[in-house]
Amino acid sequence: MRARTTRGAAVLALAATGALALSACGGGGFSSANDKAPQSTAKGPVKLTVMIGSSGDAETAAVKQATEAWAKKSGNTVEVIAASDLGQQLGQAFASTTPPDLFYTDASKVGTFAKAGNLYPYGDQVKDAGFLPALVQAFTYDNKFYCAPKDYSTLALEINTDLWKKAGLTDADIPKDWASLEAVAKKLTSGKVTGLVIGNDINRSGAFIKQAGGWIVSPDGKTMTATSAPAKEGLAEVQKLMKEGVLKFSTDTSPSTGWGGEALGKGVAAMTIEGNWISGAKKDFPNLKYKVVELPAGPAGKGTLLFSNCWGIAAKSQHQAQAVELVKSLITTDQQMAFADAFGVMPSTEEGAKAFAAKYPESKAFVDGGQYAQGPVNLPGFDDVMAKFNSELAGLGKGGNPNAWLEELQKNGTAALAG
Repeated sequence: MRARTTRGAAVLALAATGALALSACGGGGFSSANDKAPQSTAKGPVKLTVMIGSSGDAETAAVKQATEAWAKKSGNTVEVIAASDLGQQLGQAFASTTPPDLFYTDASKVGTFAKAGNLYPYGDQVKDAGFLPALVQAFTYDNKFYCAPKDYSTLALEINTDLWKKAGLTDADIPKDWASLEAVAKKLTSGKVTGLVIGNDINRSGAFIKQAGGWIVSPDGKTMTATSAPAKEGLAEVQKLMKEGVLKFSTDTSPSTGWGGEALGKGVAAMTIEGNWISGAKKDFPNLKYKVVELPAGPAGKGTLLFSNCWGIAAKSQHQAQAVELVKSLITTDQQMAFADAFGVMPSTEEGAKAFAAKYPESKAFVDGGQYAQGPVNLPGFDDVMAKFNSELAGLGKGGNPNAWLEELQKNGTAALAG
């Protein structure tokens, strides 16, 4: 679910690329995601393995508790493995004959894993759970809904309330569009403080593209749209704010910061754009006071980005039927709210999201964003394409022509789609 830094995403992308290569040469049975794998070859109780990329002890303990409760009720057993490097360990597991039955799968990796024949497409068996439509789309590849979204996050605007008041701003000034965002960012920029500080890749600037009415690929994932007028308009707005000195990337602040939450906590940013993982900044900066609001609308209306993981089931698993039953127990509203209470994630269903917003009203802006959010590109072969574009985009504050980068993205993405 998390997209806090670009470094972790890059490591996972490289590992996932390795996973595709390993599975292609490792054999083991399933040459296509369309192949029908056996639901289960075991009679009686089975042992399921679940591999997760955990945020810490609280998440690991919560998943263990949930799976143990299902195991006790069903008569099966479950082993939870908290991976130290999920991408690398999944790559190794896919190349073996016994990958974990169940595992976290990032939305951006669905196409890569599916094309390699590593995922069992069981989405139709859980489609009536009431997932947010954007999440169903995020985990759909080649017209197949592959796996149950386990949670989600969206981007919102976080405001340092002390700096906001110091600048003479009130709730009436909360930005609702690009013009008012620019206005408050100017008022908040003073000395070492920059009005708005964001991460330096598509996972933040992409929100402006969405607000302008565009994205880098078409909704059906078959055509590149990186050179569309809305895509250019979105990045032009980011560059405009940079030229006015009211927006910086976190890597360009002084001192340099690793992400928006750190910039907000250290007082070099008055506002930032992050997901609900921003709550982690309170651990490092206990005196930080901030407010979360929806992102300002752009020329085409509201827009934000969505990040999520699903419960992936291995195509090679001999216990798919049992794994699906376990997933069904993990996506109930009660269980998703238990996860929310334990480690802060937002439930993936409409019912669960409403329950979360009611219990945690300070996070309502994140929940509301789920109704109009854009998920990541989930197509195979895009890791290198996006890495190249992000490396260029990181230099936006130092000049450059974003339209030229979008042209290159269009070209490289088109080649990836053809391949």
